[in-house]
Amino acid sequence: MPLSPLTSRGYRQAAAAGCVLADEPIAGVYCSTALRTRQTAAALLEGRDIDIVALPELVEVGIGAAEATVDPRVRRLAAEVLRRWIVDRQLERRVADGESGTQVLARMTTALEKVRRAHEGESVVLIGHVASLSVTLAPLCGLGARVWGHPLPHAVPFIVEWDGRSWQCQSWPT
Repeated sequence: MPLSPLTSRGYRQAAAAGCVLADEPIAGVYCSTALRTRQTAAALLEGRDIDIVALPELVEVGIGAAEATVDPRVRRLAAEVLRRWIVDRQLERRVADGESGTQVLARMTTALEKVRRAHEGESVVLIGHVASLSVTLAPLCGLGARVWGHPLPHAVPFIVEWDGRSWQCQSWPT
């Protein structure tokens, strides 16, 4: 949920990620507009003077009217749609009146390109959401269905690089 705050556990995870990145020359930090990603960015950057830019394109997968539901049927449907996007490449599917995989991939790719152009050859931190990042990085990095069943862990830094022609993910964190 976009207005959900970061938990105390989330703050600890962000601080730990900040320690991992302490010696990294970070040129920029980008996050979604969700409150918890902005709080993660602030906690991760504790003591560093780096501006945080919130990009609306980095938000989590939208499920329309079903947003914020706790209905287990909707959660199962969302998981099935996500599997179809990642494993079967059926990007036209959607949950209720939410986004299609094609829409998610397009907006996330736009965000990555915007960040890449602003920081050519520099290191940046990107703080997003598990589903939208997985749907985007799986095809862009050529990882495909291998990421299914291995959700991105919260606040664990990993490298995604632009090699001048394509995106590269040397490893997928588990």
